[in-house]
This record gives sequence, C-alpha cells and structure tokens, in this order.
Amino acid sequence: MLMAKLPAELVMTKIIAISEEITTFGQVEGKLGLTLAEDSQFFTEWMDELPSLSELEQARLDQVRRNYLYQISDGILLEETIKMVVLSPLLELAGFYQAPYKFRAEFPVEVQVLGDNDEVLRGRIDALVLLDRLWVVLIESKKTTFDLELAIPQTLAYMAAHQKPDQPLYGMVANGSSYLFIKTLGKQYGISDLFATRSPHRNNLYQVLKILKHFGSLITSTLASQI
Repeated sequence: MLMAKLPAELVMTKIIAISEEITTFGQVEGKLGLTLAEDSQFFTEWMDELPSLSELEQARLDQVRRNYLYQISDGILLEETIKMVVLSPLLELAGFYQAPYKFRAEFPVEVQVLGDNDEVLRGRIDALVLLDRLWVVLIESKKTTFDLELAIPQTLAYMAAHQKPDQPLYGMVANGSSYLFIKTLGKQYGISDLFATRSPHRNNLYQVLKILKHFGSLITSTLASQI
C-alpha cells in the first residue's frame, strides 16, 4: 500500500532506513510488489532516437569527466563531492534547473510495506526533479565504491512511492564512476545498460546526458498533450 502521509495510528510504527531494509530484488518483489518486466519493449526510452549534443555540451562533459578522474585519483569520493563534480553539471546541462522543472534535493519519501508488522521504510533521495508535482527523474547518489546493483533495490523502493502508478517514472542510479537508468510503470520495472565514466573508448557522459534530456522531453510532451 502506498502512502503520502503517515496516519496517526502509525506514528509509533517502526521506521527503517530503505538502504538497510530493501537491499535485494527479492525484497523488491515480496515487499513492494514490483517485478522485472519480461517484455523487451517495456523500457526502450534509453535506446530511442536521442537528441544530439552541441560541441559546447560535449566540451563541458569532457571537462566534467577529466575533473572526476582527477578527483578520484587520490581515493574515494563521498556523495557531496560527486554531486558537485558530476551530478550538478549533468542536471544543469539537461535543463532541469530551468522552467518548467523544479529541482529539490534531499526530499524524504516514505512507503508502507507488507509484513507481519506494519513497517514504514524511510530514506533520503539525493536528487529529485519535479514537474508540476510529478516525479520525472529520480537520481540516487552513492559512494563511488557502492555497487550500483546494490543501489537498485533502494531506488526502486523510492520510486514505489510514486502516487500515480499509471504514469512512467524514470530514474538514474549513479555513483560517479557508473550510471544506469530505471523505469517503473504500474507494478513493473526495467533497467538499462551500465554506462561507465572511465571507459577508455568514449565519454559515456554524452549518452547519459542524451538520455536525461530525452526523459525530460517525454514528460513535458505528455503533460502538454493533456492540457
């Protein structure tokens, strides 16, 4: 059952951090009722015809990549550093700091899960892009040593709190060194390929930005058609 606000009778309910409770895909299915879509066409948005980038955008991403590799050369980067060095430039280039988007950070999300006792999972979202109160992109930032596979169940738990399950929600899980994308719709989810910052063959931040821009345009187009 999804919830926007805790009712009074659950004030004393046990609160558990999402990162500690929803840590496996089995828990995602058993507690949240989300299953991996078997249809290969369920999540093709990250492979669709994506927008092109200007030379200036590519040059900026090349600098972002160099900045990241320089900063990581001495060891682990914590969340705040990753946000400043990588995530903030990506969000800016994607246009998510401009109208019609509204950007908020560290917005708490709560989900009530099934079990012998009612448990409310509570965690913190590191970056959240909203458009007219609709979640359009969910970005989860972790330490650079944190395996993205371990972050996916936590991110799905956040996305399960979406109050309009008939509309797609897109997420990006990132730890600075790697990125992947997630889509939820109804009780199903899909996951993209992994994009590594350190790839010696190409700057994968190009693809990451293209996908973010495409997700943004999909949402704005959908809302425009409903007016």
